[in-house]
Amino acid sequence: MDMRWNLDDLYTSFTSAEFLADFEAAKKEVAAFGSWAEKAFASTEDAGGKIEAYLNRVNGNKIFTKLFAYASLTRSVDESNEDAKKYADLLRVLFADMAKPSVLFKGFVANTPNLDGLIAASPLLAEHEFILREIVAQNKYLLSEKEEIAIAKMRVTGSSAWGDMKDMLLATMKIPVTVEGEEKVLPLPAIRNLAHDANAETRKAAYFAEMKAYEDVEKASAAALNAIKGEVLTQVAMRGYQSPLHMTLVQSRLEKGTLDAMMSAIEDFLPSFRRYYKKKAQLLGHKGSLPFYDLFAPAAKVKMKFTYEEAKDFILEHFYAYSQKMGDFTKHAFDNQWVDAEVREGKRGGAFCANLHAIGQSRVMANFDGSFNDVSTLAHEFGHAYHGECLNNISYINTAYTMPIAETASNFCEAIIADAAYKKADADGKFAILEAELSDAMQVVVDIYSRYLFETRLFEKRAGGPLSVEEINSLMLQAQKDAYGDGLDHECLHKYMWVNKVHYYYAERNFYNFPYTYGMLFSMGLYAQYLAEGAGFIEKYDKLLAATGCNSLEVVGDMAGIDVRKKDFWAQSLKVIEAKVDEFCK
Repeated sequence: MDMRWNLDDLYTSFTSAEFLADFEAAKKEVAAFGSWAEKAFASTEDAGGKIEAYLNRVNGNKIFTKLFAYASLTRSVDESNEDAKKYADLLRVLFADMAKPSVLFKGFVANTPNLDGLIAASPLLAEHEFILREIVAQNKYLLSEKEEIAIAKMRVTGSSAWGDMKDMLLATMKIPVTVEGEEKVLPLPAIRNLAHDANAETRKAAYFAEMKAYEDVEKASAAALNAIKGEVLTQVAMRGYQSPLHMTLVQSRLEKGTLDAMMSAIEDFLPSFRRYYKKKAQLLGHKGSLPFYDLFAPAAKVKMKFTYEEAKDFILEHFYAYSQKMGDFTKHAFDNQWVDAEVREGKRGGAFCANLHAIGQSRVMANFDGSFNDVSTLAHEFGHAYHGECLNNISYINTAYTMPIAETASNFCEAIIADAAYKKADADGKFAILEAELSDAMQVVVDIYSRYLFETRLFEKRAGGPLSVEEINSLMLQAQKDAYGDGLDHECLHKYMWVNKVHYYYAERNFYNFPYTYGMLFSMGLYAQYLAEGAGFIEKYDKLLAATGCNSLEVVGDMAGIDVRKKDFWAQSLKVIEAKVDEFCK
């Protein structure tokens, strides 16, 4: 079965007539849009008509997202593709010029008199009411037109360039490792996949090979991290946010009290969750706590291994059991080569989903190596894709959901797979599934908590100047100690996790850690509703996903009858995980 995606519905090549024509059209549209905005937003005459014209123009123009998606998706699976690099850079420069009409529009909306009346009089403005009112509320963080344009342009050669360099370093790594007596040279994703290997010596060898390899890129990675975080801190001060976390919360449409409630609940449950790691250490023959190289080790007797075809069939079977719509959608994605799952050199590690609203499709990238965790990861990414499917009939502007809610549909789909598989399995199979499920849950709660602590402290320290590799390593080790406690062996942690995790290098998406926890725990509340309501839940769930781009997270919670502001809700979801830890330990 083909494990590489097909991007022909975007473009067939960088030299195709369609791509080149769209690229030229995009350049002309940027210039024309900027000139139009400058004239249109110079006065408040016919304010409603001008706002409508802007909304229609943004919603109707699909070439920008098509062009950038093609370049970025191509590059994500082939770092050696020079055309992809070239056009990704050119498009970033081009998109930076789109800051002008956006800034002018936001300033215009924020200062338009009688906005309430205009919204009431226009169905189009009413459809986008949330976005318009959000612009007004966030106007105090908007800089001048010249400043916003300068920042957008300088980001291309600043944080974006630093991030690209770091990605290139990791994507092109060739790491020597000994696997069962055989000397091999593998790319980083393949090395990291060995953490799931059944052979203890292989896991250990892969861990030390990975740690050794990072020494070659640590200084360059530290330079990239310092530059990116420094840029963020500069913008935070310029815009008047209290901190990078405050900026993230505003961008996430999330109240600080809601985040605090979730984090407080997590802290209460950490001692209980550490029991999982200590029991796993015991099962694997360790006398004390678990060393990091055995964090993902299979403790079950049953070796759950899947071919890609088996993984596909497994996912389809259980998605169809949930709903015909989800099953048909996922089958269409597999049949039409929306998935790139092959592990190969030059491809970035991890997994992601890109929703392509412009063509009503998605693309899923993974590094599939046959474990049940890989099957779960595919289901996770298809959850993102299904979220995109539910948004395809929504206007483009109203599809911009925030990071925490982005992880809801993905975790919901993981739950479908794990629950269905668990019910069908024998005793050994149940243990294997339970272990895989807990391994994932612990990553999303405990490890993500360590990443949240690390990034919080990193920003605090970076405010005083650039940090050395040793200082960054120290912050990472301390964060892991605080989160994992005595669950992990403090003499064998992962000081270079800051190099490996790409999320730290997103200047426009800071604290891309707690959203994973939010999404998983919130989706657990939704999944509990599904189990209670059955088929009647499905339509309500699809409507909720369709509303995620134009509501606060608290309102989305209210739509499901969930008060995310209260610690009790988060504790309920954490108790479900705690019960699974109890079961695992028994």
